[in-house]
Amino acid sequence: MGKKALMVVSFGTSMPQARCAIEKIEERLHKAFPDHDFFRAFTSRMVARKIEREEGVHIPAPEELMERLAAEGYEEVRCQSLHVIFGQEYEKLLAQLRPYRGRFARLLIGRPLLWDTEDYLRLTRALLAEMPRLAEDEAFVFMGHGTEHPANAAYALVENCFRYHRAERVYVGTVEGFPHLDYVLARLDAHEVTHVHLAPLMIVAGDHAHNDLAGAEEDSWKSRLESEGYTVETHLRGLGELDAVGEIFADHCRAAETLE
Repeated sequence: MGKKALMVVSFGTSMPQARCAIEKIEERLHKAFPDHDFFRAFTSRMVARKIEREEGVHIPAPEELMERLAAEGYEEVRCQSLHVIFGQEYEKLLAQLRPYRGRFARLLIGRPLLWDTEDYLRLTRALLAEMPRLAEDEAFVFMGHGTEHPANAAYALVENCFRYHRAERVYVGTVEGFPHLDYVLARLDAHEVTHVHLAPLMIVAGDHAHNDLAGAEEDSWKSRLESEGYTVETHLRGLGELDAVGEIFADHCRAAETLE
């Protein structure tokens, strides 16, 4: 096999301080595939345009990068998605890659973070290991993105895996789907919680984490919870900053399959 490329694709974030989570996973993947040349792509063109406008850095879309790799004579392209679930963004990536199947000897795709049951169990074990020990009146709440795609069911499975690990006061809600914040509030009330830890269930602690979750606006999760009488502590750390998350992605990249 001739020239090999490792193409790591994420939604992206326009917040420089949040990008460290993506970079940490990229470094982990690069080390796992030292014989591959490394490349980055973002699926969000809005994010990429903002970065180019404000930072002078061009981050290509997947199609643009594929054209470049084909022109430069790469024979194998191993593409690893950094999406959390197999939802709209992941399907969008597959659609962007399929037209290039005939232009490389091998075009491989690695699955997103949460695919099979073991992924969910590994992630929840890793998150529990990072959490503070909860008192009887405390709970930990994760905010996922959420989607209209059927893959939104992944968030309920994450919460059920916490239950499997005997974590009874760890809840998962989403910004744009179900379970929503009202569900979380109902669970907190049922368990007589007074203090809530809030954290993003997203690769980066970007705009959603800083605004929808921890923002000062009255409709942020932190503000809503405080208006209900809870004391709130925020933990603005992206999933990508966890070594265990990088290892899940590395395993998925090793097991990457030919794009159909």
